[in-house]
Amino acid sequence: MSSATTQSGLARARRGVAPGGPGTLPGKRKSKLSAQATRTFFWLLLPSVVLLVLIHGYPLIYAAVQATHDGDLLQTGNFVGVQNFTTVLTSPAFWKAAQFTLWFTIVGVFGSWLVGLGLALLLRTKIPAGGTFKVLLLLPWVVPIVVSSTAWNWLVATPDSLIPSLFRNLGLGTPLFLADPTLASITVMVFKVWVSFPFMMMMISAALASVDTTVYEAASMDGASRWQQFTQITLPLIARSTYISWILMTIFCVNDFPTIYLLTGGGPVNATTSLVVLAYRTVFQDFATGPGVAIAFLMTMTLVVISVILYRQIRKSSVE
Repeated sequence: MSSATTQSGLARARRGVAPGGPGTLPGKRKSKLSAQATRTFFWLLLPSVVLLVLIHGYPLIYAAVQATHDGDLLQTGNFVGVQNFTTVLTSPAFWKAAQFTLWFTIVGVFGSWLVGLGLALLLRTKIPAGGTFKVLLLLPWVVPIVVSSTAWNWLVATPDSLIPSLFRNLGLGTPLFLADPTLASITVMVFKVWVSFPFMMMMISAALASVDTTVYEAASMDGASRWQQFTQITLPLIARSTYISWILMTIFCVNDFPTIYLLTGGGPVNATTSLVVLAYRTVFQDFATGPGVAIAFLMTMTLVVISVILYRQIRKSSVE
């Protein structure tokens, strides 16, 4: 057998063409295989779709019914249309909670991302006991939120707690971190960053692990500074992971009930009441199911819009 014939056979094998020629696998047969694969995929996917509809669809429909009625937890009540949404949107308490939720989300997302980015870059370098250090940094995310909030209450809740006592001994007064509205808001946001940065750190570390170090070596040979390498190489290469983490953390922050409720209960004077805390109070304390569910629907619509915007950025951030 000649060398040319061998090379031709290898080329056809790489292209997936049978030795008998390109007509061995007709296009009609390919289309039949494709249609069969599509049907198989549909039937395999159908049970999961049905299960998701049953689990999420029914509660969503029932919530929509409650949002348009004036009932409570025991009865649906009378149909009132969009009156519950009008009541919510004209309530000062709603806009105050929305303002706090906005700041809480911005600080939670970007604060945890900046801390996670810095630690991920640090862990990428050769530091002593890097593996142990990484495990310790994961503790705020791994430890149950009840334990973390209890520890933070022990640190800042009363004038005799550790941190207020330290301020007093330094002659800086005795700050009431959970009694002053401004300090309570700041404390809750810092606490959110504390429990969230390990998630961001792991997301960024996974993205950085896929970056070839030779890219940085080539940039250094071309005279690029560390800052130029960071802004022109690192950030673009981890952009997709960054947008995904921002979407997830935005959802986590907006829907975060235990972080706020366990630390401050939404106080003082509703300074740390977020939309999810307000919805909880409206439904389970005021027994006004319609307005409470309306708040939840408005939150959901906002999260969908934000997620779509960030998802479009993910599609634009692909690096060839």
